[in-house]
Amino acid sequence: MEALAIVINNPHDAQLRSLEIDAPSEQDAIVDVDFTGISTGTEKLIWSGEMPPFPGMGYPLVPGYEATGTVVHAPKSGLLKTGDTVFIPGAKCYGEIHGLFGAASSKIVTPADRLIVLPDGIGREGVLIALAATAHHALTVGGLPDLIIGHGVLGRLMARLTVVLGGTPTVWEIDESRLDSGGLYKVCNAADDARQDYKTVVDASGDPDITDKVVQHMAKGSMLVLAGFYHRKVSFTFPPVFMRQLTLKIAAEWQPHDLKAVVGLLSEHPDLLSGIVSHEANAVDGADAYRQALEDPACLKMVIDWRQIS
Repeated sequence: MEALAIVINNPHDAQLRSLEIDAPSEQDAIVDVDFTGISTGTEKLIWSGEMPPFPGMGYPLVPGYEATGTVVHAPKSGLLKTGDTVFIPGAKCYGEIHGLFGAASSKIVTPADRLIVLPDGIGREGVLIALAATAHHALTVGGLPDLIIGHGVLGRLMARLTVVLGGTPTVWEIDESRLDSGGLYKVCNAADDARQDYKTVVDASGDPDITDKVVQHMAKGSMLVLAGFYHRKVSFTFPPVFMRQLTLKIAAEWQPHDLKAVVGLLSEHPDLLSGIVSHEANAVDGADAYRQALEDPACLKMVIDWRQIS
C-alpha cells in the first residue's frame, strides 16, 4: 500500500510525499485519515531543529499525533468495525521513514487497540482530543488549578476542563490577541495580576524560566505543575522557592484513560472543543500549512483536511 504523507526532511523543510506503508498484521487496523492537527509545541521543536533527544526522533520523519479517520479494515479482534470514526494518536508504518509521531498521512496502519472510537459527527475538532487528553492528564497530576499560564490551545483546553470539573481558573497570557475566553474564565497579563496566593499553578507555556516569573504570586506550600514541553534546561532561583516550600511536579504525556475521559466529557459538554481551530488547509497544501502553523503567530490551530486524497 501507499499513502501520501507530510515528511519533514530536515528542519524547515517539509513536503508531501508518496510513501509505501507496512502491511497490516492480524492486530492492525487500516484507517483512511480525515483530519490531522499541527502541534505548535512538540512539532514546532521538530520543525525548528530544537527537539531534544527523544525516542523515535530523526529525519526524515512523518509528524503528527492529532488525527481522526475512518476505519476501512478492522481486525478480527472485534475492537473496531469498518466505518468507525476513530482518534489516531500516531503510527509507525513507514519503513525507514521515522514515525514521530506519524499521523500526518492519508492512510495509516496501526494496532487497533491504540485507536479510540469517537462520537458521530465530531468533525475536524476531533484532532483536539490529544491536547485535551494532555490537559486532562496535567489536571490529574496536580488537581484543579487556580492559575494556568498560557492561553494557547493547551492552556484553553486546561481552562475549559477546569471549569467543566468545577474550578474557577485565572489564565495568564502575554499576547493581547489571546485575552478573550468568551466569558468562561478570567484571562489577563501577569503584569496586571496582583494576587500572591495561588495554590495550584499549571504552566502550559513551555517557558523554561517560568518558575522565577510565577513564584512571587504563589502561596506558601503551593504547587507548580510543568505541563509544557521544554526545549532547554528548566532552572529557577532557589531562595524564593525555598521560602514558599514549593512543590514541583512534571506532567508527562497523556495516558489511555485520559483519552477516554475526554471522550466521555464530550458527550456531556459538546462545545468543549469548539472555537479553537483557527485555520484549515487541504492536504495537497500540507507542507505550506506546516510552515504557516509553526511560523505565523496568528495561527492558533491549523487542521489539515485529507478527505480528498485518502
